[in-house]
Amino acid sequence: MGLITGVFSFLYHLPQIYKWLLKPYYIASVIMTVAFMLVRKAPGLCEYLATQREDGNSCNFDWRELEILMFLSAIVMMKNRRAITLEQHIGNLFLFSKVANVILFFRLDIRLGILYLTLCVAFVMTCKPPLYMGPEYIKYFSDKTIDEELQKDSRVTWIVEFYANWSSDCQSFAPVFADLSLKYNCAGLRFGKVDIGRYGELSERYRVSTSPLAKQLPSLVLFQGGQELMRRPMVDNKARAVSWAFSEENIIREFNLNELFQKSKKPNKSRALKEEQQNDTQPEEGSDELQPETDNTEQPTESKKDQ
Repeated sequence: MGLITGVFSFLYHLPQIYKWLLKPYYIASVIMTVAFMLVRKAPGLCEYLATQREDGNSCNFDWRELEILMFLSAIVMMKNRRAITLEQHIGNLFLFSKVANVILFFRLDIRLGILYLTLCVAFVMTCKPPLYMGPEYIKYFSDKTIDEELQKDSRVTWIVEFYANWSSDCQSFAPVFADLSLKYNCAGLRFGKVDIGRYGELSERYRVSTSPLAKQLPSLVLFQGGQELMRRPMVDNKARAVSWAFSEENIIREFNLNELFQKSKKPNKSRALKEEQQNDTQPEEGSDELQPETDNTEQPTESKKDQ
């Protein structure tokens, strides 16, 4: 069942996957993922490799290599059960494939193992996953602007993501948070982000640990009038995050975004009605010749998104 779901998910996101594969990071990752298969099947090279097959065919996988590949498939499927976004699914595949390649190359030839491990280290140090650059209604804070923005208007509710660019979980969550901002952003409900990997003092001020062991990144905090109302994930007595899935459905349910969005739109409508009433009363002070102009001022549509 999990395999069928994965296949349908792959086909549904195929156009997006095609765009990813054109980026250098993913091209290099795909090559490193299938590196052992390419070496084992490469004509002119595979004939000189060692093998434990009874027929002595060194261009095919032996039984131990097949066991390692099957174990890799099982691990990836188990890890992807908790994955939310497509980036997390692909990231798990790349990560465990590289681990399996290291084992396979060392088993085949220690020199090939050292070479592949060196390439992996160089790849991790020089290549970073591309950041999300899609559409969003998100305000990016700094250490000097976050307090002012959160306390500026007590009628505005903020959902702020505390993140770090080096965190793979934060990178995977970026498109989910951006999609929520497109759906629920309005004048009374705003979305913000702050990089606490860059502004370390904010980590202590808002009690969000950047330690990988704490697993508090990303953290979503709901603010009203500068005061924290709730956060996810919650933190236990040992300052470790309680396991929580950062899916769109969980966020909508836990933060009551549908109800919050409807309440946030009401003050905007009331203010718009007051402005219309003021516009209606202004022509009464002048002559009757100005009446046709007041009819035209009622036609512009009100803004639904606060950009």
